[in-house]
Formats: sequence, C-alpha cells, structure tokens
Amino acid sequence: MIAKALGLVLTAALLPGTPTPLTRTPPTGLHKCANASTPCDGTINVPLDWENASSKGLSVAFTWIPAKDADGTVVANRGGPLAAVPTVPDLQKTLGPVLERKNLLVMDPRGLGKSSPPPCEGVDFFKPETVAACAKSVGSQGAYFTADQASHDLDAIRRALGLGKVSFFGNSYGTLYAQAYAARYPDSLDAVFLDSTVVVEPDGYASWQARSQLRYLDRLCGQSKACDALPGSASGTWTRLVNRLRERPDPEVTLYRTFTMSIPEEPVLGREINAAAAAYLRGDPAPLRRLARLGPKTSPPGIHPNPAGYLAYRCGDGAFPFDRLASAAEREAQAERYYERVRPLAPYQIADLVSAGVSGLEWCVNWPTPRNSAPRPPGQALPKVPVLVIAGDFDVSNSPAEVERSLRAFPNATVVRVPFGWHAMSFRPGPLGDCVRGTLRTFLTTKQVRDQNCTGENYRAIGAFPQTVGDVPPQPVRNLSAAQRRILAATFATVADATARRNPNGYLYTTVQHEPGLRGGQVAFGQDITLDKVQFVRDLWVSGPIKLTPDGRATATLRAESGGRTHEVTLTWTAFSTRPSLSGTFDGIPFD
Repeated sequence: MIAKALGLVLTAALLPGTPTPLTRTPPTGLHKCANASTPCDGTINVPLDWENASSKGLSVAFTWIPAKDADGTVVANRGGPLAAVPTVPDLQKTLGPVLERKNLLVMDPRGLGKSSPPPCEGVDFFKPETVAACAKSVGSQGAYFTADQASHDLDAIRRALGLGKVSFFGNSYGTLYAQAYAARYPDSLDAVFLDSTVVVEPDGYASWQARSQLRYLDRLCGQSKACDALPGSASGTWTRLVNRLRERPDPEVTLYRTFTMSIPEEPVLGREINAAAAAYLRGDPAPLRRLARLGPKTSPPGIHPNPAGYLAYRCGDGAFPFDRLASAAEREAQAERYYERVRPLAPYQIADLVSAGVSGLEWCVNWPTPRNSAPRPPGQALPKVPVLVIAGDFDVSNSPAEVERSLRAFPNATVVRVPFGWHAMSFRPGPLGDCVRGTLRTFLTTKQVRDQNCTGENYRAIGAFPQTVGDVPPQPVRNLSAAQRRILAATFATVADATARRNPNGYLYTTVQHEPGLRGGQVAFGQDITLDKVQFVRDLWVSGPIKLTPDGRATATLRAESGGRTHEVTLTWTAFSTRPSLSGTFDGIPFD
C-alpha cells in the first residue's frame, strides 16, 4: 500500500478504441468459462458508462476457479485499489477449505491490472503536477473507473457464468466494492464478509480522512498499569515529542517516522512506543531510535502500477474536504482552509509529512470528479443477508465504532471488534490471523455468525526503559538478596525485550535476522534467539540462547555480568501473555 502511514490505504495498454454497444441485458450465451471444470481466465466486454450503451467499450478480466460439486460461489477482492487477479493465490490460501465446496470468482476492477488500464507515465502521487498531467491525459473517461461502474461489471460476469446468488469477501478497498455491489444488486448476494472496512459517509462516498491517530496510544496505555502510571496522557507525551523534534530535528527520528510509528499495528511498537517517547523526552533517545529503524525516514515515492485507475477510484469514490465540482485551484484553497481550521493531523503539520503542500496530501485536488458516483447511494435499500464484519482496535483506517456506525445501513450486519487487531487480519500470519481466517471460513460455509473471540492482546505496554540495574525494580522472589533480585529482574527484562521481537502476531520483524542490543551487544534470531553480551541496561551484559516454542513457552540459559561478577541464570516463562509467569535459578538457587 502506498503511503499507508498517512492513513491513506493505498494500497499500460490503451483502452479499446472501437465503441462496443452493450446494455445491462444478460448475454444471450454463457461465457466459455461457465462450463470449465478447471481454473479459467476470461474477459468480457462492457461499456465505459453503463448508463450509455453506446459508450466506448472496455475489456474486464477475471479468474474463475470452479469447485467440484459446488454449493455456492465466493466473490473476493483483496483491496488496494489494485489488480485483483494476481492476488488469487493469497485468496486461495486465506479461504482454504471453503474452496472445496465453493467456486471462487476474482475480477480485475476496470482500469486496473488486465482490465483496460488507462496509460499514464511518470506519476508520483506526492508530486501534484504529475497527477494533474495524468488527469489531463485520461480525460473524461476517468470519471467511470469507479466502484459503482465496477459493480455492474461484476454482475455482468456473474450472469455470463450462469451463477445464482454469491457471497462477497472484501478486504480493505474490497469492502467498498462489496458495499457498492450490495447497493445495486441486493438480490444477487447471500452473504457478505468484510475485513478492515472502508467507512461510507452519509452522502454515500468513502471517507479518506487524513488524520493522526494518537487515540490509539491512549488506548494502549490505558490497558497497562505500568504505562498508565507515566505522567500525563500518552497522546500529550507524543505531542510534546513532535514539538521537540520540530524544534530540534533528529536525523534518526524524523517527524515522518514518528507519524508511521504512532499507529501501533506491530506488537513491538504497541509494547514500547509510549515508554520510548517518554524516555526520549527525558534525554534517553536509544529506545525511540531503535524503533524508528523499522520505517523509512521520509515518505516513499507514491508509485502505483496503474496510477490512473488508482486515482480514478480514490477520487471518484471518496469524500474530501473540498467541493467535488470545484476547480483544482478552488479545491486546493478549500483544503488548505480545512487543514488550518480543523487540524486533523495535529500535532503534525502538512509540511512534516510531505513537501508539496496540501495537494501532496490530498491527491484528488488535481483529479476532476464531475459525475455523481457515490459507491453506496444514500437511502439505497441494502440486502437483509448475513453480514459479518471484523474490525481491529488498531486498524490504520477506521476504529470499530466508526465501522459499526457506517454499517448500520445493513439490516443484518454484525460487527465484531478484535482487541489489539490491525488492518487486513484475514491475511496476516500468526495466531490472530489463524483465528480470523477460522471465523471467515465458518461464516462463508455456514452463513452463521459465530464470534470466535479473536484477539491480538498478548502483551502489555511497558512503562519505562531503565538505564542501569539500579533503575530496575527487584524481582519479587524469595531466597535472593535485594541486589540479586535486581540483577535477576534486569536479566529478565533483557531477554523479554529480545523475545518480544518474535511476537507471533508480528510482521515487521519476521525477516530480521540480527539486531543490536538496546545499549550494546547483538541479538541473533534463528531457530533460537541468541544474545551476545546484550545490554538492555548499561551495566549488565547478558549472553546465551533463548528457546521459544510455538505456544510461547520460553526457556533461557544465560550468563549475566555486572559489577565485575558473572552470574549463571536459567529462566522459564510464558512469553506473549498479559500475565507472564517466571521461574528458574540464580547461581544455582531456585526461585518461582
């Protein structure tokens, strides 16, 4: 996804030149794929404008994967807006056993992939002049690469394959395609499953609001006694951090990096981000600088394989802080006034994130939207079919409460909040992804809404990054002196810090093989986690292996050096738990 951290979920053949007069009447003959017993790639011809049968024709591509003795069909879209056909392997893996009895239909939305993408060269969304040039090149046809038109394309394919009712599985932008289809073809659906839903505003257009999400930091901290004990609020601490970095720039912790870090989808971020910000403000930059290495210093180029199609969908389907019918200059002025008045990015300023001003953030300033193309028209009757919606606490797009408000338009929708859940959970590895996939598969197979209590809540936000052994509260165990209990606590903090980077619900660290210790030494991630003189605090060096089982049972055999003495420490604990237990030995003395 392009510019995901900006809260914008982003995710060159010429269009056919000969008009193809088509209507919304079902085709007289079925498509060749209708009789296929093996996967079949196909295309159909559709009009550019479904309300004008004589408009220019487009070719729309799809993949059809029939199941033996199928009792239904799943239509699926992974999101983007991107070409969907290349995501078929991901969709097959995610749907799993569902496809033993269900056909799978995946369409490349018009303007994307193999479905007649308008040509545009050299487009970088963060360079407004390239967006304007693309819009000029595409011309008036750009108003028809939108979800409302794509819904008609999809139903034409459904009819061409001779299908009855279908189930729709939409993820991210795919949820908007699903809502557009439901609004126009309610009698063609028998169930809908939505993951990471795009919220539709009362005017029927999708909300693409660029905003900061500091409320997520407050929510994280409120779940942890240690974090909640920090002075002030988490969002207030972050605001002070942003202001400090604007006054005194740090090349290792850029403002753009802090923006991406403030949405705690990665468990390591959720565990450490509040304590790292507080430490930075107290003069200890190491924890925040370590986290900052996870992301780019500045926004990457806004490049997309089908930029015209992408912009057409985003702009044609979206609601923005400007008049859809205004000129580009008027839109830019309206957007500037909005950001100055409402300050949705606070404590950030536009210049902290992009260099091109408001039009470098609001790309649709330069993309005309002359047609009424609301994906889910206000007042439109929606089907009374089962609708199951999965919404994560820390979804980069919208909160569960926002999703629930938007989907009240569906008479039979159930929104399931996933604690500590993220964006696109159906496709994520780890226990959380497995649980959500189980919910998806059960629903599409039975049409029954069963909340399997999925959660990503397997950690608590820490409250501090101690700098010395003396800063660490002693471990509350018997048989050890106060000094020994402090060294034990600092040793455990060191291994817990390393183990956190292998949280099974994480994704950013899955390919990391080596990382420096917080204040020295090296951590190697292989079959075991191996510490080589790792310093979590300055005056303690810890070495040795950590063995981690799939169910989170951790054991470590360690040498801990501090104050000129070496201690032999063994530890056994439950990792990835909000209540970890700890036992082991310290210089041969057992504790529990």
